[in-house]
Amino acid sequence: MILHVYFARRFLWIFLAIFAVFLGFTMLLDMVEQLRRFEPGVVPFSEILRLTMLNTPEGMYQILPLVMILATVTLFLGLARSSELVVTRAAGRSALRALVAPVLVASLIGGIAVAMANPIVAATSKRYDELRAFYKSGSDAALSIGREGLWLRQGSERGQTVIRAARASPDALVLYTVSFVGYAPDGGPVRRIEAEAAQLVDGAWDLRNAVEWPLTPGVNPAEARVTHDRLTVPSTLTQERIIDSFGTPAAVSVWDLPAFIDQLEEAGFSARRHAVWMQMELARPLFLVAMVLVGAAFTMRHTRFGGTGLAVLGAVLMGFGLYYIRNFAQILGENGQIPTLMAAWTPPVASVLLALGLLLHMEDG
Repeated sequence: MILHVYFARRFLWIFLAIFAVFLGFTMLLDMVEQLRRFEPGVVPFSEILRLTMLNTPEGMYQILPLVMILATVTLFLGLARSSELVVTRAAGRSALRALVAPVLVASLIGGIAVAMANPIVAATSKRYDELRAFYKSGSDAALSIGREGLWLRQGSERGQTVIRAARASPDALVLYTVSFVGYAPDGGPVRRIEAEAAQLVDGAWDLRNAVEWPLTPGVNPAEARVTHDRLTVPSTLTQERIIDSFGTPAAVSVWDLPAFIDQLEEAGFSARRHAVWMQMELARPLFLVAMVLVGAAFTMRHTRFGGTGLAVLGAVLMGFGLYYIRNFAQILGENGQIPTLMAAWTPPVASVLLALGLLLHMEDG
């Protein structure tokens, strides 16, 4: 028990040290990227620093597997150089038993990352996207989804228009049971339009079976209403801007993803991308455990055997390869090529089995 606690504490401190080093480098690189992205003088340095602080958590969250495998390699190389692994084996502890503590720590870190760090990353990513859109185009995200349906906002020099629809087509080009409320530049409502459907064309919404009510003072809306078989409403929105307004699935907390997926499906949009992301987040602790096993498989050997550099290189390259396969499976799942559960859980499970096979081969031949 004492040996397990010693290995766990040492592994945790190494992980935190490597994480701190990567955190510093990531912040510096991201600050340079933010300075390059925005023109000098347009965004003050304090806001550049704020954007950097908001964007860094997502970057660190994505490189957790790399930090984990480097921490594992550092731990076992240190134990091998100090001959602590030799003493451990002489005491009757097998390699698999020596891995219990690092695996438990990796599982704990993965669980904390999903349960606590994920909501933090989601909040910072969402705020970062809002600020970046504001500094780039002067407006926030154009889309919002709630229990009441789908909400859009568009604006021009002629005023703002708020759009509500019961649902939409998967490509976001057609809205059904839609309502438009136009506002003058001074903020007062000027007209309301309800239509059976609205299709987004170049620079306008094409409305079918629309009814228009003027909302100007002194006019009775019921008496002045006008019915249109087809009606065109100018628009500054594009399909890309509407879809981009969803943000990435990472901008939604894993705790809120089930409800958000239900709202997307009720609004008529495909929620496959978010469903795959949710399952991959749930599988993240298992993938971090796989990174520990991969690192141990290449470095749980005495340094006198030589080839330490090649072993470290092999561990890192194999970790990158598994990470690439995981991302490739995610893309296949998002495109509907493979089932959601297969896309999320097959790579970490296969990684664990592959690492265990390598570990047993290295130890027992």
